[in-house]
Amino acid sequence: MSYAPISRQGLAKLKEELEKLQTKDRPDVIKAIEEARAHGDLSENAEYHAAKERQGIIMSRIDELQVKIAGSQVVEAKGPFNKCVFGATVTVENVDTQQSFTYTLVGPYESDPENGRISIATPIGKAVLGLMEGDSFIFDRGNGEEEFEITSVR
Repeated sequence: MSYAPISRQGLAKLKEELEKLQTKDRPDVIKAIEEARAHGDLSENAEYHAAKERQGIIMSRIDELQVKIAGSQVVEAKGPFNKCVFGATVTVENVDTQQSFTYTLVGPYESDPENGRISIATPIGKAVLGLMEGDSFIFDRGNGEEEFEITSVR
């Protein structure tokens, strides 16, 4: 079995969410189902159907988190970084437009591009892995190939 790298904080976040789902959300939805059942005819009971749907979502998320936690391996990212590796914060600049992007390289379960965290398993993550400050690479962003340069690794 191959494991996905994850930071200690990332694993703690997954475990915290799992704990909340198991100890608060699941019991709350079970209680809501019981209360809705007490209202009678289940075929026309919107509260019951909504609670059952919510229960399914919660159970699916619990299963998903258990798989992610079991399939994770904590990797300690130790700087200073001289190349693009798990845990490094990398700034890349488009050579033509001078537009730059800064991302922290994380595992697939911690990826959050809107907050500057990209997975090493994504195409851009794979493209920069192992590169050093000053290195260039060609990347297809979907609208043609563009050249980027690593301007910072920290």
